[in-house]
Amino acid sequence: MDDRVYLDHASTTFTRPEVLEEMLPYFTKIYGNPSSVHSFGREAKKGLDLARERTARALNADFGEIYFTAGGSESDNWALRGAALANRKKGNHIITTSVEHHAVLRTCEDLQRNGFDVTYLPVDREGLVTPEQVRDAITDRTILISVMMANNEIGTIQPIREIGAIARERGVLFHTDAVQAIGSVPIDVEDMKIDMLSLSAHKFYGPKGVGALYIRKGVKVRQLISGGPQERDHRAGTENLPGIVGLGKAMEIATKDISGHNARLSAMRDRMIRQILATVDYTRLNGHPTKRLPGNINIGFEFTEGESLLLRLDQKGIAASSGSACSSGSVNPSHVLLAIGLPVEIARGSLRMTLGDENTKEEIDYVLDVLPRIVQSLRETSPLFLQERKGVKRI
Repeated sequence: MDDRVYLDHASTTFTRPEVLEEMLPYFTKIYGNPSSVHSFGREAKKGLDLARERTARALNADFGEIYFTAGGSESDNWALRGAALANRKKGNHIITTSVEHHAVLRTCEDLQRNGFDVTYLPVDREGLVTPEQVRDAITDRTILISVMMANNEIGTIQPIREIGAIARERGVLFHTDAVQAIGSVPIDVEDMKIDMLSLSAHKFYGPKGVGALYIRKGVKVRQLISGGPQERDHRAGTENLPGIVGLGKAMEIATKDISGHNARLSAMRDRMIRQILATVDYTRLNGHPTKRLPGNINIGFEFTEGESLLLRLDQKGIAASSGSACSSGSVNPSHVLLAIGLPVEIARGSLRMTLGDENTKEEIDYVLDVLPRIVQSLRETSPLFLQERKGVKRI
């Protein structure tokens, strides 16, 4: 076993060697601008087209429905803002959930400041929203629904197919943030009735700084960046060709054997969850027990503080997270954990461990040996825990 154990794959993954190998020529040899008509440009455009084909094939989309971006947050921003502004004459109502990524929530807040009404649907204790909630929230002014496919913190997988069917039936655009789902959830944008879908390469062993937005043919979305004709006049600027090539290759690999990938990670995940809950008192699983990403483990540890837990784990060479990576500098408890009804003190003591393809049984054994002892050590310094152990009633 290596000296360090990486259990933060929901934050980012390494770039696969075969992905990097395919990218390298586009830095040094195939460096033409894909918009140029000469041979250097035509050669570069072949790489761009192949990446678009691979991405479209993985989603059961058409070649012309894939638009490359700088990542998942940009794709979310573009989908919501672009669709809302382009369809404003039809209405001003947007539906989303209380557990979305901040790229969706903060864009919705910005749209509210600009005259749009947003409904934030609550979720149950396992992080699920129901299709019936979505149906009941639709009005004659609703123009857009955005529900993430799988939650980045607690791993809960939403009923996207059912929500998509409702949206299509009511003539409302449906966007899903699938950033965490690629490679773990089989996706068919036609079958799921998805109008827009966001993804980011670095979540499935591709490079950082590149993503894509699927936009169904015929959907009106306002241009993201003005300037040149790139991305069919929707996003100006010379394309990040090496990154896009890497995204396409990573997408192809990630969606090739989803069932095999899921079976391996789910077995490790379930073992970790069972053993932690069985050996450590005052714990609870956050998120749905079965409708969850195969590599996601989110446990609430009462009488502990998340930051201290992470630091102790890091000292032992174990990398994990206390919530969304984008919120790691925040002292506020996770909005997702609060939304599923956790008290603030337990939300602050929750730990997210997310597995990846390179994790081994030996690494899991090591974590399962170290983690309970760290939790116990931290609790020994907690006055509330000492009171609980002595049977002192808490006020």
